[in-house]
Amino acid sequence: MRQKTVYTASLATETNTFSPVFTDLQSFRDSFYAAPGEHPETPTLCSAPMIACRELLAPAGWRVVEGTATWAEPGGLINRDTYEHLRDTLLSELTAAMPVDLVVLGLHGAMVAQGYDDCEGDLLQRVRELVGSDVPIAAELDPHSHLTPARVGAADLLVAFKEFPHTDFMARARDLVRLARATADGEIRPLMSTHDCRMIEVLPTSREPMQGFVRQLHELEQSDPRILSISVIHGFMAGDVPELGTRMLVVTDNAPELGAQLARELGEQLYSFRGRTRPPFLDIEVALDQAQACTRGPVVLADVWDNPGGGVAGDGTLLLRAGLERGMSDVALGTLWDPIAVKFCFAAGLNARIPLRFGGKSCATAGAPVDAEVEVRGLVRQAEQRFGDSQVPMGDSAWIHFAGVDVVLTSNRCQSFDPSLFSVMGIDPGARRYLMVKSTNHFHDAFVPIAHEIIYVDAGAPYPSNPATNGYRKLNRPIWPIVEDPHNSQ
Repeated sequence: MRQKTVYTASLATETNTFSPVFTDLQSFRDSFYAAPGEHPETPTLCSAPMIACRELLAPAGWRVVEGTATWAEPGGLINRDTYEHLRDTLLSELTAAMPVDLVVLGLHGAMVAQGYDDCEGDLLQRVRELVGSDVPIAAELDPHSHLTPARVGAADLLVAFKEFPHTDFMARARDLVRLARATADGEIRPLMSTHDCRMIEVLPTSREPMQGFVRQLHELEQSDPRILSISVIHGFMAGDVPELGTRMLVVTDNAPELGAQLARELGEQLYSFRGRTRPPFLDIEVALDQAQACTRGPVVLADVWDNPGGGVAGDGTLLLRAGLERGMSDVALGTLWDPIAVKFCFAAGLNARIPLRFGGKSCATAGAPVDAEVEVRGLVRQAEQRFGDSQVPMGDSAWIHFAGVDVVLTSNRCQSFDPSLFSVMGIDPGARRYLMVKSTNHFHDAFVPIAHEIIYVDAGAPYPSNPATNGYRKLNRPIWPIVEDPHNSQ
């Protein structure tokens, strides 16, 4: 009997179509690139299904063929040649591995390239053409993605992380692989049902009402063996694509009526949350007033829109400059993307005192560069920070100190995930009065244990944060908040 074979690979990024930071092949190589057989033992956010295949299929006697795994830090449009090269690399690897009994992919779901509004749909359709109708295709998605008919039509199983911050990416990968194996073995027949919520909103699950909603989804999955998986596709408001928006995805074991009913009911419930899911996003001055009123620290100030995880540069200085103007000290900021400043610090050497211009280089709305005489207190080649079970590359990084402020400069764009971004440089984050981070919500769970207070700051950075004024050109239907009542709008 022929040994059962699974082909597994990962191709992922999140595309901010408004961002000036374009994405090419080097962007993928700078962030994460593992050729076949080179994937490390630890997962990345979007390659977790590959690790789950090792854990769950290889011990069961399956031949696990690992293809390329690559991820680019979120940015602007992908160069067309880059996308086609990476897509065709995976397809050629799959062709070489055939015949296969199962395909398991780690995707993101918000990838857009020049000429391709739906990269994942294009990839999945081409995989389907290769393997035929009988081989199950399964993929894990980030909830900040776009659920398109092409993807639902080409795949048998799509499972998204439930949590934002995405603390459950490995757990959902294991769910995906268990269901994919059961599909390949003929134990289940998954059918996917979707509901368009006609909205786009920030939906953190670290607070109510989304926290309870996710708990409800878990309970529903346990309540009926026909309910295999439930996912919320939050949508990604920085992606100008036709299917932008929030959707419910319910996977049942050959129960289409149940799936459609549940997707609609949950989608209507989710729609009722609109306008009250995000935490208070304070303007800079109000946020700093609140921070300075705290009697002890650390107080975490999250610069939510200057977040490289949303595809912008992450070199904004607006919040830092406001703190400096107030004379705030005992401040640590991380991370600030400035590869040129990092090079200057490495050239000067540890403990050097140098005049340095840093930050504020990417666009006019990021704030002006900061000019200061700084002390170089830390230099780390290829620094990394933690994010759950994974390690996130910061690239060559420098710790600079001036005027009572510590700044972590990085040569790789990366959002702030974990206090280890400070400690890897030699800074004790728990000992600082104020911590400034660049992240919308992924920082939350890791910083809660050390934070006296967490304040979300809307510093007005370059992220397209207001759907009502973003000026989408490709959106194919009315959604809230662009339209107040999208379900009854023509």
